[in-house]
Amino acid sequence: MKKHFRKLAKVTLVLVYLVIVAGAVVRMTGSGMGCPDWPKCFGYYIPPTEATELEWTPKKQYTQGQVIIRNKALKVAKEDFTAGDRFVADHWQAYTKHDYAIFNPWHTWIEYINRLLGALAGLATLILAVVSLRFRKTKPLITLFSWLVVFGMGFQAWLGATVVYSVLAPVKITTHMMMALLIVALLLYIIFKSNTEDKKISYDRPFFNLAITALVVTVIQIVLGTQVRQFVDEQINVLGEQAKDLWLQNPNLVFYVHRSFSILVVLLNIYLFYRMKKFNLGHFKMYWVLFLIAIEAMTGIGMYYLDFPFGSQPLHLVLAAILFGVQFYVVLDALKPSLSMKTL
Repeated sequence: MKKHFRKLAKVTLVLVYLVIVAGAVVRMTGSGMGCPDWPKCFGYYIPPTEATELEWTPKKQYTQGQVIIRNKALKVAKEDFTAGDRFVADHWQAYTKHDYAIFNPWHTWIEYINRLLGALAGLATLILAVVSLRFRKTKPLITLFSWLVVFGMGFQAWLGATVVYSVLAPVKITTHMMMALLIVALLLYIIFKSNTEDKKISYDRPFFNLAITALVVTVIQIVLGTQVRQFVDEQINVLGEQAKDLWLQNPNLVFYVHRSFSILVVLLNIYLFYRMKKFNLGHFKMYWVLFLIAIEAMTGIGMYYLDFPFGSQPLHLVLAAILFGVQFYVVLDALKPSLSMKTL
């Protein structure tokens, strides 16, 4: 049962990462407002595919909460009713969360798929938490952290709603991303604690301290990256989707800080790798760390010098999230021998 629990935790982690991938695609395609309401999408559980479905139609049956676009504004049905031959304003109320009222079927379905993946990941975390009750006496931290993930996913869903209601406010988007990384960290801790294999890892205090430092620097890099992305979004609004060569023609200070920090990330992790090899510490996940950093650097260079190749933006973000996860697990592995020595 314990082995199956760990597999379930890994599946849940993969689903959370798929949500991060979907969120990155949403950001790349500008689909964040594809569903202007939450949790439904234009008042539907399954969103419309054509603009005509959001037009007021005579003799049509409407249900309470259903949304139409009329005079470039969202209108919400107050109750269930059948429309007559002419529009009656008394049946409708204005949508007050924001004034965004544009329907793009591609954006709508990209955002809708993102929400479906979020719901699937949420269900997986709930199942994981229920199963974790088996550990409540032997390993209570597993049970505690499993339920923290459930509450974290609920909070993340609420954050998603606030992102929509704010019409993609940058601060809320960054907070949304940080919460996703926290959920990843909690799941990785659960996977780590449920592992019964005895790894041949040696404790090295300098390595542990530097691993934590490298992890913190990566988190700072991700936050800075979201700010750079905000700047790029602003440039897109000013210069247009086709002027990719101009988006970073005059970058702001945050861009240069982000680029400089990348050097620190590389140097810190190269030294960690060197120390792992020199003292034979057994942290072989450092190979993955260096590989991810190399690909991450290439995507960053490609965006700047090759004018944002297709898919480079979401790939850059997803790689950063995966890098965070691997580094976090390295920190857990580095701490375990120390904890074992203390219990002797």
